[in-house]
Amino acid sequence: MEILVALIIAAFTTGGIFLILKGRTFPVALGMVLLAYAVNLFLFSMGRLQINQPAILTEGVTAYADPLPQALVLTAIVISFGMTAFLIVLSLRARYELGNDNVDGIERDVQEDTDTQKKENR
Repeated sequence: MEILVALIIAAFTTGGIFLILKGRTFPVALGMVLLAYAVNLFLFSMGRLQINQPAILTEGVTAYADPLPQALVLTAIVISFGMTAFLIVLSLRARYELGNDNVDGIERDVQEDTDTQKKENR
């Protein structure tokens, strides 16, 4: 079970980093969401996966689920939701101001055309 969770975390992290390195704002937002999911799974798995165990230690119980990773994951979910909302609003505003949805604000086709023209003029 731990190997499966580790592979899922690795897949989410790999996909998130790949999407963050794209040049458009929507894949960057999706990459941030995937990285947030990877962090949430990582935090949850750090508390050791316990099935059918009470969350609080009571009399006569030797094994229990640690409630701290669950609280950290709930906090991380709220933070990632706020971060995602801010990123989407920021990208929509940048699209409105700049007229394109590239991360650096430079239209790729126009830049390639001007580079080609400069080479032809030499």
